[in-house]
Amino acid sequence: MINNIELYKNNIKKALNEKEYQRLKNQSVLITGANGMIGSAVVDVLNYLNESFNYNIKIYILVRNKNKILERFKTYENIYIVEQDVINKISLDEEIDYIIHAASNAHPKMYAEDPVGTMLGNFIGMNNIMEFAINHKCKKVEYISSGEVYGQAGKDVVAFDEQYMGKVDSTSPRSCYPLSKLASETLCASYSKQYNIETVIARPCHIYGPTQTESDSRVSAQFLNNILENKDIVMKSEGLQTRSYCYVVDCATAILTILLYGQDSNAYNISNMDSILTIREMAEKMSKKNNKKVIFELPTEKEKSGYTPFTRAVLDNKKLQGLGWKAHWNFDDGIEQTLNIMKK
Repeated sequence: MINNIELYKNNIKKALNEKEYQRLKNQSVLITGANGMIGSAVVDVLNYLNESFNYNIKIYILVRNKNKILERFKTYENIYIVEQDVINKISLDEEIDYIIHAASNAHPKMYAEDPVGTMLGNFIGMNNIMEFAINHKCKKVEYISSGEVYGQAGKDVVAFDEQYMGKVDSTSPRSCYPLSKLASETLCASYSKQYNIETVIARPCHIYGPTQTESDSRVSAQFLNNILENKDIVMKSEGLQTRSYCYVVDCATAILTILLYGQDSNAYNISNMDSILTIREMAEKMSKKNNKKVIFELPTEKEKSGYTPFTRAVLDNKKLQGLGWKAHWNFDDGIEQTLNIMKK
């Protein structure tokens, strides 16, 4: 939860070269999943462009729960709320210039409890977005996919570039997330070719930051909650999995960069190559923020069923940097900002 609003705004100011986003002036943008960590941060950045530089962007946000969003964006102007599930036909009559499709079950608890809903939400939701885009003459659609589409890395792989494809077990319910994300990417490319509508794909790595939701069951969110509650960090694995992390404000600006400058039917990794560490190293870094310990507990069977089987998930971001984007916070700095923004 964002408690230090001014510090959060300063983060956005630091990450934003507003001249790079002038194509958004007087445009309309539909963002799905605006209640989520990434989607809400994108809304914040667009609103900052409106407030600070008079961009006059019309921001349409599609969410399942209107009440949550009303409090979150209550001071924002040029915000229009569409309350519905993306799995249904999009009930909006306005012409939309750009779409950022970020709606998805995006944390392990949901993969374990509702793998069918996760798959259908991703694929059918993507189809509904593309049908809407065609019927409303949208300029460009950006799909927020996931670094999980790469699957298990080969032994000689240091970092995934956008062409890499590893192994994903199609018979495992846990694969509901990466495989439906991957299929939705193909659906984007297929619509682009068949209906001549421009699409781009963003593949975020492991994102963290003060816009995390209360229901987020990812380890980075749980560790941050432990610290904010002045508790020891609880690990439920050895924590040997290696990940590339990215601060959510950097992620939000990356998404806008891909939207405006990414090439049609191309995918772009979002990561910070200065933020590569194991889960255990992440826990140890966080625990030092308030002199707490890292303790180990055995996970429940339900918890284990939601864990990713992939041991290495490091995303190469050279292609994104080629569009002019750069990260501003390494992991230590990003966690420091996150805690300072979330502290009451």
